[in-house]
Amino acid sequence: MEVIEIKVAAIYWSLTGNTEKVAFAIKEALEYSGLDYIFKRIEEAEDLDFFEYDLLCISFPVMYRWLPAKPMDKYLQAKYKAYYSQGLVKTGSPKLPGKNVLIVCTFSGPHTGVNEAIPSCKWVGQLFEHLGFTVVDEWYIVGEFHGNEEWSTKGKMGDIRGRPNDEDLRKVKQDMIDLLKGI
Repeated sequence: MEVIEIKVAAIYWSLTGNTEKVAFAIKEALEYSGLDYIFKRIEEAEDLDFFEYDLLCISFPVMYRWLPAKPMDKYLQAKYKAYYSQGLVKTGSPKLPGKNVLIVCTFSGPHTGVNEAIPSCKWVGQLFEHLGFTVVDEWYIVGEFHGNEEWSTKGKMGDIRGRPNDEDLRKVKQDMIDLLKGI
């Protein structure tokens, strides 16, 4: 495998383990690709400077309000406010060459399916676009709705118990490897 010369930061937050499984599949792909990367939960990434990386992989579950889970929401808003106060949010949001973000959202969609996750990725995408980053993709990964069997078996997504499963995680890993080839 050819070594790609980019710096990657993979940051995630997980409540039930669904997003953590996906984040670790991304990490496996980064390891396979031989990249210079960091891999952290948001609690460990407070001092991380987004602008030091060529690719950010931001992974989180969607929760009520159809936005990222509160800890990720709070983390990203604090980062945005800090960058804004430094004058890094520019009128017209000019694109910064080589600054990319992959947005990954796990969801259960018991009521309306993937439509419950789309607003959260769009919100996060707008935050990064205001910073000049290019959103290279949005991934929506089905995950079991822990703690409510009815919502994991009778919702819009059908029976999603055990998701993300091995097949889902293999796809995440392969999609990450493929995405890295295009960066």
